[in-house]
Order: sequence, then structure tokens, then C-alpha cells
Amino acid sequence: MNVSQLIMGIVLVIAGLLFMVGFFNGITWVSVITGLFFFVLGVVILFNTKEDKIEQIKKRKGGKK
Repeated sequence: MNVSQLIMGIVLVIAGLLFMVGFFNGITWVSVITGLFFFVLGVVILFNTKEDKIEQIKKRKGGKK
């Protein structure tokens, strides 16, 4: 896991929780939906393992066609 991936995931999860609690602008449906979006996006970033894998380059025989 990259450090930047970890930091961004944690920041988005915390921001999502703060929005859902209503820390910024009272408890409204807009803040709950926005907080839920940030929370889910942060969890996806934290648990994304496909980004860490390096794909092997397939060798081609011959030149360009």
C-alpha cells in the first residue's frame, strides 16, 4: 500500500464521517449523502489492491506491422 493511498483514504473516511455527523453544516440530507459518498470513496481507496500490482510486458516477435 502506498503512503499517498493510505493518507488519502484515511482523510476521505474521516471527512465522510464528519459530514455524516453534521459537524460542518447541521444535519441535512445533503450533508449525509455527501458524507456517505466520501466515506465509501475513502474505503474503496484504502482497500484497492489492483493499483499495487505491476503488469508484465508481453514480448512481441518481429517488428511493427
